[in-house]
Amino acid sequence: MSKNQYAMVMDLNKCIGCHTCSIACKKQWTDHDGMGYMYWNNVETHPGKGYPKDWHSVGGGFDNQRHLRPSPLPAKQDYGDAIEYDYAQRLFGGRKKPVMPHKDPEYGPNWDEDVGGWDTKNPHYFYLPRICNHCTHPACLEACPRKAIYKREEDGIVVIDQERCRGYQHCVKACPYKKIYYNEITKTSQKCVFCYPRLEKGTVNACARQCPGRIRFVGLLDDPESPVYKLVHKYKVALGLFPEKGTRPNVYYVPPFNPPKEGMSGGSLLSDPRLPLDYLQYLFGPKVVGVLEFLEGELKKARGGTPSEVLQLLIGRDEATRYRLDPETVRQAAPADVAREADQSQTGPPLTLLGNPDPKPFPVSDEQHAAASSMAHPSVEVAQAFGMMPDHLADRGQFIPEACQGSCGGCAVASNDCTPSEEKESKA
Repeated sequence: MSKNQYAMVMDLNKCIGCHTCSIACKKQWTDHDGMGYMYWNNVETHPGKGYPKDWHSVGGGFDNQRHLRPSPLPAKQDYGDAIEYDYAQRLFGGRKKPVMPHKDPEYGPNWDEDVGGWDTKNPHYFYLPRICNHCTHPACLEACPRKAIYKREEDGIVVIDQERCRGYQHCVKACPYKKIYYNEITKTSQKCVFCYPRLEKGTVNACARQCPGRIRFVGLLDDPESPVYKLVHKYKVALGLFPEKGTRPNVYYVPPFNPPKEGMSGGSLLSDPRLPLDYLQYLFGPKVVGVLEFLEGELKKARGGTPSEVLQLLIGRDEATRYRLDPETVRQAAPADVAREADQSQTGPPLTLLGNPDPKPFPVSDEQHAAASSMAHPSVEVAQAFGMMPDHLADRGQFIPEACQGSCGGCAVASNDCTPSEEKESKA
């Protein structure tokens, strides 16, 4: 059992479906080989199929006797292939051909956006952002025969030891939320790490930091002063997905309480709900009805002029309200060697260098800049497919840096015996 548990609450009434969180996570963590199709953070429209397709109905988790009930392994097409676009021919080749994907997509992480419930009299949908739930009883951990998955003692974050993992994918089958992904390049399973290198430095998760809707609250679930403790335990307005799966997820949601249908102005949210209650109960369990009743009461109280503490908290006006990180408590709970590593580690690839603005930029060393810049280069396969590198360099598994102006692809990085076109002309 972990000594502490970091958790997250997302208020679905404030999510605007902009996917900024997904891009922040993508740039921070999954911008490497074999991770093109992975979205550790994704935003789905519900009712909908989700990502991977139909993840919420295929199985996983535990049964009533605490036995694992693994699902079939999702097919690759259920995630959708990573789509590449031929920008090179337009930007560098001077062609006027429209920029198109390298192949016709058949599915993807946001395939049915804004479709929702097909009801002509009451069209409805809401957005559901998802990350790994870092469960109290992780089914993925139970399923791993290599013991490569473990729950960090100091903060409850579930991680995969990439040295021990052999890519058997039993964890993928066991996870009821399908938030573990297989990397065909490294031959290992990979997943959201709850941005623990950032938390160790007192910096909130990338998805939360970049969210313009201010929907995310982060803190220790066992800290009575943290917003997640108040929303989950004090006010009891945040619920986990599919509680019947038996994993006790530590990512919680304030369920959406849309206004009543047209013609029901002033009516109760529950007497004629816009979002079908049976679907919300399907996702969040039977307690969702009580949560909606409580929130409706708080709304009426606030409209009557009486302040509502829980509504003020959910507004989340500033970071001090939404986040309460406690790296010192976590460090004290960690084994000595882990605590030393945390003191010396970085917070991850700097978002500023990978395209996302940081309101408080920090000094960056030449080594950090080089490391972050290298991640922005296309893979060998992509560069070759779009004519960005000659075949003789592709055979060596090397790419052309952006600084190269030679038509032959000559550069120090590509090969020591390549001769740039300028030198060839001078020798001639």
